[in-house]
Amino acid sequence: MGNGEGSESSEDRNSGVKKKGIFDGEERELGRREAIGACPYCSGKVAATVVERRLTLCFIPVGSVLKQRYICTSCSKKLELLL
Repeated sequence: MGNGEGSESSEDRNSGVKKKGIFDGEERELGRREAIGACPYCSGKVAATVVERRLTLCFIPVGSVLKQRYICTSCSKKLELLL
């Protein structure tokens, strides 16, 4: 009995189906361009991406946020801008 119940719950967790929560968000890449500088890990080129995140509350759009992220094109690491 215990083994059957445990395997069912692990299958549910690993099924890959994403359930929508009450407060959820969706990200979409709007654009990508080359940024100034080099990756500190591999000295590769850095790309600046503009990402829009739409926030929803029970399937009702609440707002959107634009963010700029930096990613190395060679090693695909996420980079942070330090001021």
